[in-house]
Amino acid sequence: MKIIEVKNYQEMSQRAAEYMIEKIKSTPNLTLGLATGGTPLGVYQHLIEDHKQNGTSYAEVTSFNLDEYIGLAKDNPNSYYSYMYENLFKHINISPERTHIPSGMNKDLQAECEEYENKIEQHLGIDLQILGIGSNGHIGFNEPGTSFQAKTHVVDLAQSTREANARFFNSLDEVPTQAITMGIQTIFKSKEILLLVSGKAKQNAMIQLLTGDVTESFPASILKQHPNATIIADEEAMLGVKDNSLFK
Repeated sequence: MKIIEVKNYQEMSQRAAEYMIEKIKSTPNLTLGLATGGTPLGVYQHLIEDHKQNGTSYAEVTSFNLDEYIGLAKDNPNSYYSYMYENLFKHINISPERTHIPSGMNKDLQAECEEYENKIEQHLGIDLQILGIGSNGHIGFNEPGTSFQAKTHVVDLAQSTREANARFFNSLDEVPTQAITMGIQTIFKSKEILLLVSGKAKQNAMIQLLTGDVTESFPASILKQHPNATIIADEEAMLGVKDNSLFK
């Protein structure tokens, strides 16, 4: 893995956006894997600003999101469909038909997972996957213990994950207990991965990622075996790594 250390969240967001913009300009029909949550918000703001100022086109770009809550309709403000529309899609010229997010409302969730996986395969996989990392090492919603061979599947959300996401809801009770997520195998098959890490809360995750073993108990550890993975991490996230004797 390549590690790029930056000063803060703002610089992390800018560097990631600049890299994505360069890729889109050089490969207009890029297939992007997109993430939600707090980490990529700054990246999306930079993409929007660039689109408005410089006209970078997303007309031929296809996107696949990592995950979606089960039980939340598209128009629910806390659905990842709403998140993507409000924070990126409605501000750029990407075609709705080219944006893909799993449906958490399908009565046949297994069929939804299989169809989503097939769509990704039909597009020959993800060209550039954007990831964040959970404090417990989850990527997408793949919680500790998820098989590295897992494809798109239904997952029970860990309590720590629900608590971390509760800030987006009125209360913890409103946070769904399940989600559909790209599997670790699906993510790993991406041609390129960009992992974004920011803040003190991710220090322990970074120590585990960079100094620990590759193990299903820490899903992000599989990224150490990816042939083209880059981490952009800010100083606060990296501080624990620098202080850890195992890394010196």
